[in-house]
Amino acid sequence: MPLQNVPRSVVRSFVPPKSKSATASTKRSGKPLVIVESGSKAKTIAGYLGGDYIVEASVGHIRDLPRNAADVPPAYKGQPWARLGVNVDNGFEPLYVVSTDRKKQVSRLKALVKDASELYLATDEDREGEAIAWHLIETLKPTIPIRRMVFHEVTREAILTAIANPRDVDTALVDAQETRRILDRLYGYEVSPVLWKKVMPKLSAGRVQSVA
Repeated sequence: MPLQNVPRSVVRSFVPPKSKSATASTKRSGKPLVIVESGSKAKTIAGYLGGDYIVEASVGHIRDLPRNAADVPPAYKGQPWARLGVNVDNGFEPLYVVSTDRKKQVSRLKALVKDASELYLATDEDREGEAIAWHLIETLKPTIPIRRMVFHEVTREAILTAIANPRDVDTALVDAQETRRILDRLYGYEVSPVLWKKVMPKLSAGRVQSVA
């Protein structure tokens, strides 16, 4: 299946809805919440920003396609495509679930967002980091201002500059990561078993083992 044949995802909106609840949330007395990918990075950045900010880690990706049948939500268990996590007949729509080992951290992040005055997504500036930022928005569903914060080095100057110059989430990078993830699943899950049987044991067609 050529890459260009996989439809791009529907354009996503990252602007919180203008509603009474959203307006009220912007007046919260809480501190801004900054979410990075790793715990060690969170600790360092918290030291640079001081007590005026709360800095927490997502600990990498919080959502992914189902890894096995147990990950499939009850509402989808009867669907023939659910084990893949990709509905090929519906525009290659992915089925995302919160990873089992991330549920506790997601609950913590949701609680922090409820009390925060604004949200800074400081994940890495690549397609994986951009996707993590989008998944955080989709999962946490914040009604506070959302800002994308990027930096190329973890220094005090770089962090202060980044937080003063936020940007929007790059939907093109999000789409690129999603498309790649879908292709990995379709080819990795369907082709690897055939290779294992026909060529040699444990030969894999995952993106690390085969040509991108």
